Amino acid sequence: MVDIYLVTFIKRAKNRKTLLALLSDSQKTQAELHHKCKMYRTHVRRTLLELQKKKLVKCLNPKDRIYKIYQLTALGKEVLKNIEDDQTH
Repeated sequence: MVDIYLVTFIKRAKNRKTLLALLSDSQKTQAELHHKCKMYRTHVRRTLLELQKKKLVKCLNPKDRIYKIYQLTALGKEVLKNIEDDQTH
């Protein structure tokens, strides 16, 4: 069972939900996410940090200062699936 607080954390902010959805199919860089969702780079960065703190997203190369690659964690996939299931009902 997914923690309801994580689900509401994602549902409260459109940016969080958008980035989770964009990362659902493959790993992406911050720049790729910025171009796909039309958010400011600073908003993408801040949202990724929030998602990392909740262990929904993982940076695959944290020591790289310029070209960081992100992917969903198993928990992130679970939360996203839960949100998508809610929308279909």
